[in-house]
Amino acid sequence: MNRIAAKYVYPLTGTEPLVNGFVERDDEGTVIRTGVCTDPSAEPFFLDGALAPGFVNAHCHLELSYMKGLFRKGTGMAGFIDQINALRDTQTMEQKTRALEEAMDILWNRGVVATADISNGSDSFALKKGHPMYTRTFLEVFGTEPEDCEGVMEGVRRLKEEADRFGIDAAPTPHACYTMSPQLLTAASREGLACGFLSYHSEESEEEEEMLRHGSGRMWENRKAAGMSVPPVTGTSSLLYFLDRLREGVPFPVEGHVLLVHECCMDQEGIDAVKAALLHPFVALCPLSNLFIHNTLPPVPLMRRNGLKICVGTDSLSSNDDLDIVAELYCLQRNFPEVPLGELLVWASRNGAEFLSCTELGTLEEGKRPGLVFIDNLDAAGRLTASSQSRRL
Repeated sequence: MNRIAAKYVYPLTGTEPLVNGFVERDDEGTVIRTGVCTDPSAEPFFLDGALAPGFVNAHCHLELSYMKGLFRKGTGMAGFIDQINALRDTQTMEQKTRALEEAMDILWNRGVVATADISNGSDSFALKKGHPMYTRTFLEVFGTEPEDCEGVMEGVRRLKEEADRFGIDAAPTPHACYTMSPQLLTAASREGLACGFLSYHSEESEEEEEMLRHGSGRMWENRKAAGMSVPPVTGTSSLLYFLDRLREGVPFPVEGHVLLVHECCMDQEGIDAVKAALLHPFVALCPLSNLFIHNTLPPVPLMRRNGLKICVGTDSLSSNDDLDIVAELYCLQRNFPEVPLGELLVWASRNGAEFLSCTELGTLEEGKRPGLVFIDNLDAAGRLTASSQSRRL
C-alpha cells in the first residue's frame, strides 16, 4: 500500500477538495480510500499542490503531432485547412512515428490516462496497442461528393478491420458538416453509433456557420474554388444541420455517447435541440486550439447554465503549441474565472471518462484505478497559475 497526501485532494465525486487530504492505493494503483490527514506534518509524503484522478484528453489528433510548429496562427478555419492540405504529407513515416510516440509519452507523463483520438489512417495503431494510455480511436471520414459515399465507407470499414487486428477500440466517425456530403454524414454517424460513440467537429468557427446559414464566406469560396460540392444552405446553424442528418440514420433520441467538439458558436436553440435529440451529449472544449486558429472561445457560461457535460481536449500540435491539459484548464480559468478548480477537474477527468465509458477512471473512489496526477504551483487560494504543471504519480 502507498499513501500520498497533499494540500488539496480532489476525489471528483463532487467538486470540493479534501483540504490536507490523502489517497491510499495498493501496489496495482487501485484506490483503497481517501480522507483528511489528522496531522499533515506527520505525513511521509505531503505535497504542496493538488491531487486528482488521471486526466482524460477528450479530443486529440495524435497523427498530426509531426506538424508541431509548422502552422501560422490566426488564419481562421479556411486558412488553417489550407495549411493542413499543404503540410499533411511533408515528413517521412519515421518522422511521423517518432512524433507520435513522443506525444503519447508526454500525455502519459503529464497524467493523461485515456484519450479520444482522431485518426485518418493506421499510423498510430501499433503504438496504441503497446502503450499504457488507453485510446478510443475515432476513424474520421471525409468526402464532399455524394457519389463517393459508399466507396468512402468501404475504405473506413477496412481501416476498422485493421484496428481490430491490433486489438484497439475504433469505429468510424464523421468529421464536420463542411467536409462531407449529406449522405456521408448520415452514413458515418450511423456506423459510428452502432459501436456506441461519436466524436464530431461542430460549430468550430463563424466561417462554418456562414457556410450553412448563408452560403458565403471564405470556407464556402475555398470549397467552390477547389471544385468540391458544398453543404446545403439551410439558413440555420451547422449543429441543427448535423442533428437533421443524424435523424436520417438513427432513431431519436440517440442512445449512444455523442461528443460535440469545439462548439464555439453554440446558442440556446442548439442546446435545446441537442437535449431533445441526444440522451448522452458531451461537449469537448479545446480553448488553446480555438485561440490559435481564430482567436475565439466557446460560450462556457451558457453551457454551464444548461448543465452540459463538458470535457477538455488538447486538439493537435498543428493547432496548439503543446499537449497540456493543465494549460487548457488555466486558459479556461483565466477567461472564465467563475469556474472553480474542482469543476475544471471534473471536466478534465470524470466527464471524459464517462464519455468513453471508462468506469475505472475519473474519480478517486474505492476499487477504481483512475491513475493519480499531481498539479503544482497553485496560488494562495488554491487556483491554477501560469506556472502550474502536472505529473503522473
